[in-house]
Amino acid sequence: MIDIKVASIDDLLIIQKIGRETFLETFESENESDNIHEYLEERFSETQVHNELKNLESIFYIAWDQEDPIGYLKLNIGAAQTEFKMDDHIEIERIYVYASHHGKQVGQLLFFKALEIAKNLRVPTIWLGVWEENARAINFYKKNGFEEFDKHIFKLGKDEQTDILMKRAVV
Repeated sequence: MIDIKVASIDDLLIIQKIGRETFLETFESENESDNIHEYLEERFSETQVHNELKNLESIFYIAWDQEDPIGYLKLNIGAAQTEFKMDDHIEIERIYVYASHHGKQVGQLLFFKALEIAKNLRVPTIWLGVWEENARAINFYKKNGFEEFDKHIFKLGKDEQTDILMKRAVV
């Protein structure tokens, strides 16, 4: 059984490890090594993860399979949002799940947690950005009612990539 539990500052090393490892699993084969490692050093440094966990407008949840952390969800509200910073929106910044647990509904459970939080906060819109080359994730979000509404540039090291911005109503 998969348990979804809110993360705290005490989970910093778990979040850092899952973030680094799942990012590598997902994107390493399709990107230059230097860009991947620059991004990992910047976005998953101990200082960066610490600051994100301490931010009151970011919420983390860890998915557990027994004693093993297997993925996490990061939500942003208010000024913590990476793009829009509108009070009536909530952003899913990350749903990261180890490849070993793909197809086992872990991502779905994390998404349901995001939707539950959005409903509790009474925001009408939930949104996210997803790399245009990540067909698996795009299909997952479309299956869950998201629609494309814009694009933006995502910097992976020195490489500028296009993210599709998607949103859905919170109902």
